[in-house]
Amino acid sequence: MPTLDLPRCRLSYDVTGSGPPVVQLHGLLSDRAANTAGGLDLAAGLSGHRTVRYDARGHGRSAAQPVAGDWAWPRLAEDLLRLLDAVVPGEPVHGIGPSMGAATLLHAALARPERFRSLTLCVPSTAWATRRGQAEAYRQGAELVERHGLEAYHRAGRAAARPPAVANRPVHPPRVDPALLAAVLRGAAGTDLPPVGELSRIRLPTLVLAWSDDPTHPLSTAEALRAVLPGEDLHVAGAPAELAGWPRRCADFVQAVEAGRWTR
Repeated sequence: MPTLDLPRCRLSYDVTGSGPPVVQLHGLLSDRAANTAGGLDLAAGLSGHRTVRYDARGHGRSAAQPVAGDWAWPRLAEDLLRLLDAVVPGEPVHGIGPSMGAATLLHAALARPERFRSLTLCVPSTAWATRRGQAEAYRQGAELVERHGLEAYHRAGRAAARPPAVANRPVHPPRVDPALLAAVLRGAAGTDLPPVGELSRIRLPTLVLAWSDDPTHPLSTAEALRAVLPGEDLHVAGAPAELAGWPRRCADFVQAVEAGRWTR
């Protein structure tokens, strides 16, 4: 697969199809392959588009160095923008991303809005008031890895409750090099979304998708984003069948934007 060398990392990516460009990201401790297994390959419903998928630094097939600050969302947004400049130079893209990927897209769209045609933000993670508790959980996870090893961290993850929408999906281990895991978690603990007032500057068509009963991806974040960003109503999946409809919903949204049928 092609790669792109950036400071302290090498991004692995692939490009499929032809037509207007789409970029698909993934969540923390996930990768391209896990997106498919977890029902979050939302670009799978698109046709007539050129889709760029990549693994964030230190995830999947992408290499990195154990510098915690490199996993702050603004830094990941810089990675995304450099990848777009290298792979689809000068072309605005439709951005699709869950969790960490959604946060990366928001930071990138604030920094360079001209690089995007639309945003599909899937299961946005904790932010603002809810971020402090999640940050502490990430720090505790990093300490668990360092003190008791990777298997102890895996056991804790398998014991955690899962949202109903993904109850029938396999649980995958972290798609991160074990030598990087503690740094990745500490980087996640030290980052947050921009203030709502800053996000209100984003005027891109936006689709927000959420699922229920997940404190790591609370509805409060999705609702706040839906209130401040232009777009359709918030869509919430409470069961696997509703999650299975997301690729079609995403495709309909992207195609409507591309055809000029989307209106604020």
